[in-house]
Amino acid sequence: MGINDLLKRFDISSEREEYSTIHDSVENGIEFKGTNLWILIFAIFIASVGLNVNSTAVIIGAMLVSPLMGPILGMGYSIATYDFSLFKKAFVNYLFAIIAGLLTSALYFFVTPIYQAHSELLARTQPSIYDVIIALVGGLAGIVAISSKHKGNVVPGVAISTALMPPLCTAGYGLSSGNWPFFFGALYLLTINTVFIGSATLITVRLLRYPIRNYADENQKRMANRWVSFIVVITTIPSIYYGYLLVQKENFIQNANNFITNESYIEGDFLLKNELDPAKRQIKLIYGGKMIDNPDKQRLAKRKNIYGLHDATLIIQQGFSINDVSKDLTQDERYQSEINRLKTTLGLAIQKQDSITRTKKMGNPLYQEMKPLFPEIRYCSADKQTFYTDANLVKHFNVVVLGTTNPKKTNRDLTRISKWLKVRLKSDSLKLYIEKSTF
Repeated sequence: MGINDLLKRFDISSEREEYSTIHDSVENGIEFKGTNLWILIFAIFIASVGLNVNSTAVIIGAMLVSPLMGPILGMGYSIATYDFSLFKKAFVNYLFAIIAGLLTSALYFFVTPIYQAHSELLARTQPSIYDVIIALVGGLAGIVAISSKHKGNVVPGVAISTALMPPLCTAGYGLSSGNWPFFFGALYLLTINTVFIGSATLITVRLLRYPIRNYADENQKRMANRWVSFIVVITTIPSIYYGYLLVQKENFIQNANNFITNESYIEGDFLLKNELDPAKRQIKLIYGGKMIDNPDKQRLAKRKNIYGLHDATLIIQQGFSINDVSKDLTQDERYQSEINRLKTTLGLAIQKQDSITRTKKMGNPLYQEMKPLFPEIRYCSADKQTFYTDANLVKHFNVVVLGTTNPKKTNRDLTRISKWLKVRLKSDSLKLYIEKSTF
């Protein structure tokens, strides 16, 4: 297959609809009256119910029947062809649709007995740069589909991917409950979707060289392009910041979970509960068992730094202590207290047994932590071993075997690796062996 044959596969000009047909299709989808208006109201009710009961399937159904894409595509198309009268018509209809949608969803959430904000609602209150990308690519798919003779189910699919209905209904929820962070967060997501679907439409229409519908002088063209650029930039800037916060949040959650999984063990205690607060960069560990000493707390505070949590706050709380049993108890309470003590002892015994099992499997967490630091290491085996001598001397060592694709480099890093392992294993008794990776 030659370059020309490959380029022909990406050529859509042969499948393009007549310009007059495209124009009529865009214009007909703009108006919100009669059928379109009632469909919008019904779709808003369906989406509101879906958000209220946290049903993804119902929300998708609402997006499938929603006619909101019409005026947004119309605004992008009209600016691209400098048809300012069509833009005014599309903009007015879009505002009318938004107000109607807000009032409808606010009315629903005002009368519904379910007040809790579920995950489907919360997901529409914190937009980021990723929503910009989704809206832009979705808009490109939408206008390309409208321009084609073979539209298929692309436009409904774009309505689902860009999610125009849920943020509008979430804004209605914020309006009815007076929850202004929800209201403005959802409106911002709706603005992102509107601006970038329209921008994608504008770009595509210009690239496909649609005919200019109305005459516009250079000054009008320049002014229109400047306004579009200004709105795009103003809409994008906050999303970049929120995208950065999202990445920071996900990194914190991942690092904190790794820290809890690998480091939270305290002898004589077991972890009852852990709570993460990414906004405050706070990790709370709640233990049951013996009273936790300061050395254990200090050890955990130091260990968190290995997981990139230098600025995180570690809070260690005692959920209950086996030393808290009062002497002034009734006989039944003493029995219950003894049962609880035995349960605690059994739990500690099980935890100790688990720690022995974990020791035999410590090669895997060591390998996972070493990979980013020493990429040439391909496998790791680790175990606690006992060494005997003729003089009946017994010594215990942590034996670690590392397989590497670059023995010379690994040997140069031997001192650094050895120091890291001693800190990680909390022991100076270490025997380290390096071998060339065999798999």
